[in-house]
Amino acid sequence: MIKKIAVIGTGVIGTGWIIRCLAHNKKVIAFDKDLKLEKKLLIEIKRAWPFVKKLFNKKKLNLKNFKYVTSIEEAVKNADFIQECVSENYKVKTNLMKIISKIAKSNAIISSSSSGLLPTRIYSKCKNPTRAMIGHPFNPVYLCPGVEIVAGKKTKKNYLNKANKFYKSISMNPIIVKKELPGYLADRLQEALWREALHIINEGYATTKDLDRAIEDGPGLRWSLMGTFLTFHLAGGKAGMKHMLKQFGPALKLPWTKLKAPKLSKKLTASVIKGTKQQAKGKSVASISNIRDEYLVNLQKLRKKYADKIRK
Repeated sequence: MIKKIAVIGTGVIGTGWIIRCLAHNKKVIAFDKDLKLEKKLLIEIKRAWPFVKKLFNKKKLNLKNFKYVTSIEEAVKNADFIQECVSENYKVKTNLMKIISKIAKSNAIISSSSSGLLPTRIYSKCKNPTRAMIGHPFNPVYLCPGVEIVAGKKTKKNYLNKANKFYKSISMNPIIVKKELPGYLADRLQEALWREALHIINEGYATTKDLDRAIEDGPGLRWSLMGTFLTFHLAGGKAGMKHMLKQFGPALKLPWTKLKAPKLSKKLTASVIKGTKQQAKGKSVASISNIRDEYLVNLQKLRKKYADKIRK
């Protein structure tokens, strides 16, 4: 059983992994290069804990299972599972994996929290890349159950299965991607929506608030339960997807959407920043995060009642 977890990097994603693992009684050793970051990390753990406690029915936070170190060797040498969370950069990750793989136990699983880079390239200098893969989560990691597992060309199935089992042990719902591709699954879908949204703002059709409301009050409500395809299946009426494709399929040929991203000009950048600042209405990121976290806890509890009826 995987009990000792090393988390490399304590930014937003790394912190999320730490909180989720602590909530499931894993022993976590976190690495970052600056000792001063430990205080910031502990503040975030304590901020998020009330929401984690409610979602996973935990009584208290056990920080005896947590250790912060500035030595990468100390972090990974005894770990059963290593979750890397450093910058989204091939050179940085590839060099780091070369170091980690030499120090880690030979059978320790190494997983990168990359949101789009190819595992084969990340682990190209890795010792024993058969146990290495991508484990791409979603923010906030401590509440969102999704994680995409992506194998490299040398990753062995038995390690994928072990990783899948581990992620399930910390209440995640893993998706094993059939083969590696840039951006994986969810981020490719998110990027398509993001690109289109930027075009609409750039051309003056809507504000950031308008577009967020368009998703919040429409597709977003449905997507949280059944995603895109089952939603469209229902749109076809009694005949389902067959009728939906026949009726709405021709619209795919219409030039409604723009697949290429617009240039991130000063004007567009300013519009997006101004729009989201107005939406925040003076609330801090921490304040909005608390609202989001409370919502996600309650939403998941509600969703489970209905999702189980569809998925079983």
